[in-house]
Amino acid sequence: MEMTSSRPYLVRAIYQWIADNGMTPHLLVDASVNGVQVPAEYVQNDKIILNIAPMAVTGLDLGDTEITFSARFSGQPRTIYVPVTAVLAVYAKENGQGMMFTDDDGAASATDDGPDTDPDKPGRPSLRVVK
Repeated sequence: MEMTSSRPYLVRAIYQWIADNGMTPHLLVDASVNGVQVPAEYVQNDKIILNIAPMAVTGLDLGDTEITFSARFSGQPRTIYVPVTAVLAVYAKENGQGMMFTDDDGAASATDDGPDTDPDKPGRPSLRVVK
């Protein structure tokens, strides 16, 4: 039996973790995915970064198939619609910690530089593949 996508659950969990730690959650979105509704003037290289912090948006809904909210861009209110499949990453603006996603619906490693040769040296935080 095939399971549903883990991506919406992971997005919600990482969003909550970032917000609970007093940081600013951001979404990296592939704006070229069919159905994405974002202000085109802010899209660069088919991607857009969206601040989804509670004080930056209204009506945030991190749903199972889409993420919707209203936000102001240059003072103009806009309604944003992002299919969950278009979310490339959810991370904290302040330190970059969070999770990246791949097409296979799992998480991708963001800072996997290979094995650390010094076990006593504190390593950089990294994201790991979750399947």
